[in-house]
Amino acid sequence: MEPRYFTARICFVLLMAFCSCGDYLDVEPKGYVLLNTTRDYHNWLNDVALMEGPSELNQLNDFIDNPSIAMPPTQIYDLVYIWANQYAIDIPAKAVIWEDHYNRINGFNTVINGVDGATGSPAEKNMLKAEALLGRALEYFYLMNEYAPMYDAESARNDLAVPFVESNDISDPVPQRSSVQEIFDHIIADIEAALPDLPSDNSTNRYRGSVASAHSVLARLYFYAGFYTEAQENARLAIDEGNAAMIDYNGPFPDLPLFIMRPDAIYARFTESAGFICSLDYVNKFDPNDLRFSLLFVNQDNGTYTERGATQYYPAIMVPTLALINLGTSVQEMKLIIAEAAARNNDLDEALKQLNEIRINRFAPENYEPLQSTDQDTVLEWALRERELELPFQGMRWFDMRRLDKENRMETVYRYDAEGNVIATLPKNSPKYTLQIPIQVMQYHPDWTQNPWE
Repeated sequence: MEPRYFTARICFVLLMAFCSCGDYLDVEPKGYVLLNTTRDYHNWLNDVALMEGPSELNQLNDFIDNPSIAMPPTQIYDLVYIWANQYAIDIPAKAVIWEDHYNRINGFNTVINGVDGATGSPAEKNMLKAEALLGRALEYFYLMNEYAPMYDAESARNDLAVPFVESNDISDPVPQRSSVQEIFDHIIADIEAALPDLPSDNSTNRYRGSVASAHSVLARLYFYAGFYTEAQENARLAIDEGNAAMIDYNGPFPDLPLFIMRPDAIYARFTESAGFICSLDYVNKFDPNDLRFSLLFVNQDNGTYTERGATQYYPAIMVPTLALINLGTSVQEMKLIIAEAAARNNDLDEALKQLNEIRINRFAPENYEPLQSTDQDTVLEWALRERELELPFQGMRWFDMRRLDKENRMETVYRYDAEGNVIATLPKNSPKYTLQIPIQVMQYHPDWTQNPWE
């Protein structure tokens, strides 16, 4: 078989997600690499471009504040922050969020479609393909929960999601938008196909796939679709089938600020913690003795917590080895999934067990008090609160806002300028909980139905 050539950094191949038959190919590819052996494909999967997560999601959530925002907002992060319909209105600009996902999908498709022709053992090729299937599944989980309505069994077959792209050939036509149910089923099919060939241990590189990683992605998928029993089962398997362990905030901490061997990561995806300015409402959710607050947040108003902009989530300042934020799955996320699913199923002992196993690592021994209650509503509220405190900027809060809004648990969210004037509003049941497809994509697919403007 003749060798196939691909770019070393896959920044240009995302264009297949925007166009068909050669349109929009005005980027000159650079840095070719020959993929001819299984080692080459290992190196491909180790590319940092496949290890990043969708950091822009954190700008959407209700825990951040931006009192110094320019008016009118023009920067991408500011437009995301105010839930603008589009984040870049120039056609040549980056298709924010969408572009990065399809970039990575193309990278995984490169492995899925090409590794069988490489030199190496069949078992190793099967393992590489399995890891790529899992990586692709995670990207589609994000896309489905960004550009489609929340999963609803009654409407999922009709609700539009995103194109399911399996080719890595930019000359192939782009599929039409699949339904939510179709993407949901594709994700499950990819993971089920991957599971038999995934390694049992990824502790030397948490960015790479494993059996536990696969179950953690399934746990997320079922959790946000409202299948809590299946979510709980897979979250349990993600913990039991792997060897990840929570970090005790009483110490010691990891030696390096890298997720490649981060002990609590099950399937890592990184972003930098450049400092998220927190709203006063969010800051005041914390117990004063909570180590999550004292170790991960920086305050500049002498601990009064009354000044907008004075408190930032900035782990790199307080604990440098926690500088990177994991947008991938973790032990604590799986325990929170188990806890909430158990609470919703009225298994309060299990819910409290999971919550307390997290909290005991988040308070000094002299300040730790276990949660105890026999009231289902109380325990469920505790489970929801612990998600807020434990996973504020791990990319999940926007998805939590979507599902809580569907349950009428979200209040209207406001954005304010420096003087406290309201500059943006996210009402209950807003269509803005589903992102619009970028216009940079729509110009090449005018036949696609756009997600609604407000």
